[in-house]
Amino acid sequence: MKRDGWTSASIGATAIVFVVSAVVGFILLPLAQPHLGLTGLWDAICSAAGVVSRPSPAVEAPQKGTTVVMTPNMLASADAQSIGRGATLAHQCAICHGPAGISRADSPTLSGQFAPAIYKQLKDFKTGARVNAVMSPFVVNLSEQDMVDISVYYAYLPRLPSPWRTQDRPAPKIVASGAPLRGIAPCGSCHGDLDHKVGSPWLGGQSAGYFRGQLRNFASADRHNDINEQMRTIARRMTPEEIDEAALYYSGEAGPIQPLPR
Repeated sequence: MKRDGWTSASIGATAIVFVVSAVVGFILLPLAQPHLGLTGLWDAICSAAGVVSRPSPAVEAPQKGTTVVMTPNMLASADAQSIGRGATLAHQCAICHGPAGISRADSPTLSGQFAPAIYKQLKDFKTGARVNAVMSPFVVNLSEQDMVDISVYYAYLPRLPSPWRTQDRPAPKIVASGAPLRGIAPCGSCHGDLDHKVGSPWLGGQSAGYFRGQLRNFASADRHNDINEQMRTIARRMTPEEIDEAALYYSGEAGPIQPLPR
């Protein structure tokens, strides 16, 4: 009988220790840590047991970037058949980009645009790297050859002259010489006039509204299909005044232009 008493006492003591340990470890200690953000008893028990009782905060998917690989001779050997097919396909583009590729609204002018630049944007719209309420649905049914044909057709059309060469007033400093101390190269070093990098669009004749809007979209990362984030970096470093000056200059519209220093 004496042995049975010790056995009962040992079992009872073990049970008490277990219950006290469970209460302390699974309830009191978790609730004593406010940084865990627990909302009640069940949350405390789940947290101590290593079980997530609430869904984790949603993690935003990374922005989809361009998949287009640009090469120096890209679309350089377009034939007449491809241009002709592009002319037919371009009829459905005319409502926004003009019958001859010269827009009268805030859509980009495409006449004389570099073929790789047009192709890249069409491809980016198709893959979702660039999103637009009008263009994204439009490109869904375009084949690879369709995008090539449209690109070479618009490149075949005559290009609007650069305001840099036709206006009597000088180009603004941000266009002609950039801002070296802020790591901004002259616009013309990538977009023509001074030099051209494949995939970069010709800017002359683009509407001020479109031009300004795209720079702001790059600065805010709402547009993110630039290669290696080049335009996002540049746009973030430009002042609002510089964006306006470049937009007015390339559009050929009148506006306050700061002369180059003599």
